[in-house]
Amino acid sequence: MWELIEKALEHNGLITAFAVVGGIMWVSVLLSKYLTFGRVHGSAIAIVIGLVLAWVGGTITGGQKGLADLALFSGIGLMGGAMLRDFAIVATAFEVQATEARKAGMIGAVSLLLGTVLPFIVGASVAWAFGYRDAVSMTTIGAGAVTYIVGPVTGAAIGASSDVMALSIATGLIKAILVMVFTPVSARLLALDNPRSAMVFGGLAGTVSGVTAGLAATDRRLVPYGALTATFHTGLGCLMGPSVLYFCVRGLVG
Repeated sequence: MWELIEKALEHNGLITAFAVVGGIMWVSVLLSKYLTFGRVHGSAIAIVIGLVLAWVGGTITGGQKGLADLALFSGIGLMGGAMLRDFAIVATAFEVQATEARKAGMIGAVSLLLGTVLPFIVGASVAWAFGYRDAVSMTTIGAGAVTYIVGPVTGAAIGASSDVMALSIATGLIKAILVMVFTPVSARLLALDNPRSAMVFGGLAGTVSGVTAGLAATDRRLVPYGALTATFHTGLGCLMGPSVLYFCVRGLVG
């Protein structure tokens, strides 16, 4: 009986992946509600569970794709791939009202620039402090502090090693989790109660997953606006990382 169920799950990998992720989200929401009393959003807990499961899957199989290396969970590789991720990001932006988006104006543009440059400086400085003194490594890790997507994109463009790109991804993930956790806590201080402030926050924070989850825990009506500028933030980082920012670091450290 179990073999029949296992074969059915393997042959319908994407459906299995949705069921697994749905189960993890359900458990995460329960933990958020009853264990942290809503202080930590369910999305943040789900990401931690996902990282643990990825480590377990990689340890068991010795592979590079976490749980997706197991035949039973191979659909997670497709579900977590770039295609569905980008589709979800684009779909989120369709809820934005153009009249509200225009209100961000110059402040929104400045927030995008600051949200790209300031985290990069922090990330590159930390890389230097930990012994990464070459321009390629510093730029890649600094780009990871922008978002965990910008890091590997920049690293691949300028020829960074795989371990440095892995560090850049880890840096971006830590940032995303911190944004998720602290956004609801600091929402009142940051005046996150209108679309304009949400767009400015999305530009400064940058990470799409962190901004989306954090705003969902604050006010779900603000999610599309924060996600909109955060998405532009990722694109801006991918453009500036291997070009302007890399040449700036190279000019400083040689």
